[in-house]
Amino acid sequence: MDIKGQLKEKAEEIIHKIKNDKNVASKFQKDPVSTVESLLGVDLPNDQIEALVDFIKAKIDIDKIGNALGGLKGLLGK
Repeated sequence: MDIKGQLKEKAEEIIHKIKNDKNVASKFQKDPVSTVESLLGVDLPNDQIEALVDFIKAKIDIDKIGNALGGLKGLLGK
C-alpha cells in the first residue's frame, strides 16, 4: 500500500474515533492539528497535516449531511 492509501486508512480510523469518542471529538474541535498528530503518532509537516485535517473535517461534514437527508427521507415517507 502506498503512502496515500495509508494516510486515507489512518484518516478513516481517526474519523471513527472522533465520531465515537466525545473526548476525542472535543479535542479535535479545539485543536484539530494537534489531535490528528497525536492520533497518528507521527509529526508530519504542517502542510500535510493541515490537508489531512481538512479531509477529515470534510468527511465528517458529508456524513452529517447524509444523516440529515436520511432523516428528511423518513419524514417524507419515502
